[in-house]
Amino acid sequence: MQKITSQSALKLAILQLEQRQEEEGRILKEQFKLTYNSLKPANILLGAIKDLSSSTLLKDNILNSSVSLGAGYASKMLFQGIVSSPIKKILGSALMFGVTKLVSNNPDFIKTLEMGFLKIFGTKSKFKS
Repeated sequence: MQKITSQSALKLAILQLEQRQEEEGRILKEQFKLTYNSLKPANILLGAIKDLSSSTLLKDNILNSSVSLGAGYASKMLFQGIVSSPIKKILGSALMFGVTKLVSNNPDFIKTLEMGFLKIFGTKSKFKS
């Protein structure tokens, strides 16, 4: 900063410093509000949920779990059929647990089977149209 020699230069320098102080104060208040809002527990929780939902590993795990549960339930329904005796219910539950465990432990094998079925049924539907 230059050396101030006159009263008008001093007033001008004071005005410039006051404007600078106001601007920096406004920026500081905005930054405080942003920091305060980001540290709220609800916003922290929402941020964590957004991070989890964008994770491809989590999406794959949810997909594999739902496919394995669906396959287990379908096998139980196919085994039990229309007649539901107590022995068939027990065996159906055991079969459902086994199929669910098998599918959840071998998701890559299930994906290759799915791709094979899609290729087979996809080519047949192309011939029909």
